[in-house]
Amino acid sequence: MLIRLAIRNLLRQKIRTAMTLAAIIFGVSGLIVSGGFVQDIFVQLGESIIHSQTGHVQVFRKDFREKGTRQPENYLIPDPEALAARITALPEVKEVSMRLSFAGVLNNGRRDLGIVGEGIEPDKEARLGTALEILAGRQLRDDDLFGAVIGQGVAHAMSLEVGDSIVLVLNTAEGAVNTLDFEVVGIFQSFSKEFDSRAVRVPLAAARELLYTDGANMLVTTLHRTEDTARAYAAVAALVDPAQFEVFDWKMLSDFYEKTLGLYERQFGVLQGIILVMVLLSVANSVNMAAFERQAEFGTMQALGNRRRDIFRLLVVENTVLGLAGAVLGALIGIFLAVTISAIGIPMPPPPNANVGYTAMIRVVPSVVLGACLVGLVATTLAALFPARRVGATPIVNLLRQGN
Repeated sequence: MLIRLAIRNLLRQKIRTAMTLAAIIFGVSGLIVSGGFVQDIFVQLGESIIHSQTGHVQVFRKDFREKGTRQPENYLIPDPEALAARITALPEVKEVSMRLSFAGVLNNGRRDLGIVGEGIEPDKEARLGTALEILAGRQLRDDDLFGAVIGQGVAHAMSLEVGDSIVLVLNTAEGAVNTLDFEVVGIFQSFSKEFDSRAVRVPLAAARELLYTDGANMLVTTLHRTEDTARAYAAVAALVDPAQFEVFDWKMLSDFYEKTLGLYERQFGVLQGIILVMVLLSVANSVNMAAFERQAEFGTMQALGNRRRDIFRLLVVENTVLGLAGAVLGALIGIFLAVTISAIGIPMPPPPNANVGYTAMIRVVPSVVLGACLVGLVATTLAALFPARRVGATPIVNLLRQGN
């Protein structure tokens, strides 16, 4: 009976109810759209990092990340093929590729450039690097014995084009200087501008010949699903000896992603707070005006035997019903907007320190939709508490006087 009475009261005040509903719907749908946009940034940024550089999980020799940049030959994984086979057997794992890092000098006959190179397994890296854009030429292939792909920044700094010859000069593990000639078969652009300005990739066999080794510095694991990263990380960590190896997932490897994630989460939290306050003020104003206009009605109800807490309960139920209706309608409108905008796409410029722009979407995330609905419902209910308490505390004589 109380709910039916609340619904009748809301329908009786159509204009005021519609204005309050509009504020709730706007707030809920705004949270769904903005939250879905932020979630899409997280997903697309993460996938770009995974499929251009890091993979999902990487295995190194202990201390390689801290000390191995300048002397990667001192941090080689013994028998990397055997360890890669063990990791590949895990159910979450799609593929494991080996990389051999080196630092050296690239020469094109006219000038030199310090580079950070990688020996890779070309076909596996081509399947992993779906976010790596080839600007000219092609990807490395397994049958490229002495082919090389270079970052866009390297190509620009050295005035290199596809088909040009380059010489890599570096020190072996024993301290000797070794050189090999390569042909540029492709120029790539990854997510990171900094990476592209120094990156050179050659076949793993050629890198091993340059360094006089048959080892690898890292094993890069690709998973069937990014959602399985935490489970795969734990499984890989359990496979290796922690005294000899370190395991990192892609979030640990990308400080930029973690900082971006924190920034957007804080911004979205502020947005949620603003919308919550906006809905609170809008609904509170509407409830205050409605309560003032209905004082004679509330006085009559008390004169007929209703208690103050009954009136308080009625106002709270009215606004809870209103909040629930606004939350449901806001969720439906927000989901419709998300689907429509995603079908069109939002062209976005490259993020800071990145090369590649992207097309953003609005993702329909159940947790975001539920959170937006709760914000609308809770804000509407809270906004009714003070006016309902004030009406309940007003003497019946004063309430009845308002009808004269």
